[in-house]
Amino acid sequence: MANKTPPDASRRSERSRRAIFDAALALVGEVGYDKLTIEGIASRAGVGKQTIYRWWPSKAAVLLDAFTVDVDGYGEAMPNTGDLAADLKSVLRATADEFNDPAFQAPYRALAVAGANDEELSRTFVSRLLEPGISAYTDRVRAAQEAGELAPDVDPRIAAEMVLSPFSQRWLMRTGELTHEFVDTLVDLALRGLRARP
Repeated sequence: MANKTPPDASRRSERSRRAIFDAALALVGEVGYDKLTIEGIASRAGVGKQTIYRWWPSKAAVLLDAFTVDVDGYGEAMPNTGDLAADLKSVLRATADEFNDPAFQAPYRALAVAGANDEELSRTFVSRLLEPGISAYTDRVRAAQEAGELAPDVDPRIAAEMVLSPFSQRWLMRTGELTHEFVDTLVDLALRGLRARP
């Protein structure tokens, strides 16, 4: 009798994990965060809800892992063409396009709302997703400062947040559309106050 290869438990677990992630992201877009449930995720993924509870303590934790599993490159270095304004506008335009994508909006907004009432979730979300991006902007601003584009007394971290915070505020609170024109104006206004004076 031929020996049968035992099933690969790690491969099965990874398939289940991916199915759970896909289900969570799809459902939050369909029903919203308030109506998202562990039971619903389990049913859509074709797993038992105990499987989910074995790996995650809450639907927010599932959604956070699902949303951040493929963002390893999010904090990659920004382009440096020698023109800070052009580089910031290029990246922020692409970011605006991403934030306007319904598939991105639903989970991101859900996590932002959940994080407002869950400090641990918020800290994890910031460390995994926001901080790498802010650091990339900060590094690019610092490089521009070292090249003489910005005033020497500018705090690179605060300068980066001067650009990113109004962007996030407009999107999260829906105070206006995220357009390329808005992004360009935001960068121009921020840099007007940050540039080195002759």
